[in-house]
Amino acid sequence: MNTPSCFGCRHMMVTYDVQRPYGCRAFGFTSRQLPALEVMASSGTRCQRHEPRQKLAQNGRQR
Repeated sequence: MNTPSCFGCRHMMVTYDVQRPYGCRAFGFTSRQLPALEVMASSGTRCQRHEPRQKLAQNGRQR
């Protein structure tokens, strides 16, 4: 599959729920599998909300 990496997306989150450990803030859902794979399975298209995560400055704050 040609899906974007959720780990590099600013909308991806990790939850404390063991049954649904991954989530997407843009779409507002949690899932057992990575959100991009869930979007691909349900709609048949690549994730359209993928945005690259901002890099942290050396002091630990976002630029």
